[in-house]
Amino acid sequence: MLNDLYEEIKLRKEQPKEGSYTNYLFDKGLDKILKKVGEEATEVVIAAKNDKQELIAEVSDLTYHLLVLLAEKNIPLAAIQTELKNREGKLSTTRDRKEINDL
Repeated sequence: MLNDLYEEIKLRKEQPKEGSYTNYLFDKGLDKILKKVGEEATEVVIAAKNDKQELIAEVSDLTYHLLVLLAEKNIPLAAIQTELKNREGKLSTTRDRKEINDL
């Protein structure tokens, strides 16, 4: 599913379709895409405090905008899959992570 969506996003970048929201984002450029990623990430945090359906919708929006960002930066989805695969099975402890304060 994510692969298909990513391929569709790349296709929109290569073959623009008039009226496409995806093309609107590409036309506006990296700053607009980054703004949308930030907005959607914030909405995920807020939705997590509310109901599951809202969280599902907001995570879906964030995922879409992250895929647009990857396409804009010409990063294949496979690179993310490889990075996650490389992390598989690695142990991580709290001392390996920066402390999160002020929540």
